[in-house]
Formats: sequence, structure tokens, C-alpha cells
Amino acid sequence: MANNLAIIPARGGSKRIPRKNVRPFMGKPIMAYSIEVALKSGLFDEVMVSTDDEEIIGIARQYGARVPFVRTETTANDHATLADVIREVMERYEEEGKVFDNVCCILATAPLISPEDIRSSYDRLVSSDFVTVYPVVAFSYPILRALQMDAEGGMTMRWSEYAKTRSQDLETMYHDSGTFYWHKVAPWRAGIQRRGGIVVDESRVQDIDTETDWKLAEMKFRMLHG
Repeated sequence: MANNLAIIPARGGSKRIPRKNVRPFMGKPIMAYSIEVALKSGLFDEVMVSTDDEEIIGIARQYGARVPFVRTETTANDHATLADVIREVMERYEEEGKVFDNVCCILATAPLISPEDIRSSYDRLVSSDFVTVYPVVAFSYPILRALQMDAEGGMTMRWSEYAKTRSQDLETMYHDSGTFYWHKVAPWRAGIQRRGGIVVDESRVQDIDTETDWKLAEMKFRMLHG
């Protein structure tokens, strides 16, 4: 059986919503939901939190995640990417003699995803030649009808050839849900880019960068869970 690792990146610094990763969301720290969904999926040999923050370490352990090492200053700054964090975690585990076949990077602010989302994405990953699989959401309005605005406020269609095409005849386009990412470790680290996706409903996805975003996420949570 494959060895799977869940990584939940949760650094202490957050500019737009201070202390976002530990802020209470519907009764518990928002990052607790990501830990719980990973554990409930039943897929992981280890669920770990990558952080540089003592409070986050305490919360991570309280909800059942491991924090085997502290994130370095290099990956705790504003410029580090998720890929940088994953590579650092892989290298640290290898120093301890641990190697994983697959890794799932779950964002700390994704309280609307479910264990079934994690499992269905994993099934697609292991049953295909995809190196990366992640959930996507259909754009709520046909993107081929996009409008452009000039400096004076004038509007033009980005793709005017679709001006008279019926909405139902336009191709469905998708965007990244920004919630989690599965990778096959070896080919991903080798730079092979073969991506696949699963479609999730927009009711289970919400970017949380502003106070309005936070309130929308709470509204969606109530709608999903009553």
C-alpha cells in the first residue's frame, strides 16, 4: 500500500487577516477543519502541520496532527510558495529516513471541503497517469463572454466572436478551488507536470482573504451543515 502524507501549511504571519490560521471559525480554529478532514479521510500514514508559530503548533497537536519540525525562515516568509514548503517537508522527512509515495497539501483555511473530496481526488490520482490532482470549480458565468474595461471606463468583449453564441453552447471553464493538491512525490519533484482535476460545487469553496470572504465562508458552512 502507498505511503501518503498530508501537509497543512500554516505559518504565523498573515497580512490581510491577522492570525487567520488560528482565528475561530464556527466554534474552533479554522485550521482544525483541515486537520480533521485529513484524519477522517483515512488515507494518510501521517498528518502534519508545517509552521513557524508556537500557538499553531499547540493547536495542531490538540486536533491530532504532528509537528515533527519547525518551518525554516526561508519558507515562512511572504515569498515562499506551496511548492517550496512541500519540498522542504520532503527533505526533512528524508533526513529521518521517511519516504512517501504521495503527498496532499491541504490549505489551513479550507473549512468547507469533505473527506470524500480528498478520497475522490486520491482515487483519480492513483488510477491515472496524472502527477497532480486537485479540485476545480466551474466559472459561474461563461468566461468566453468576458468584458474588458479601458482607462476611460469603455467596455469591449474580450472574445467578440462569441457575442451571439448562446450561453449553453459555450464550453464550461474551470478555476482552481485553492483548497488542496495531491502529488505523486517522485515525478512531481522531477518536474513532470501532468495535471488532472475533480469538479466540486462552489458552495464548498471560498477564498478567505477579507472579512467579507470570512462571512461568506461561514454562510456556506451553515448552509452545508445546518
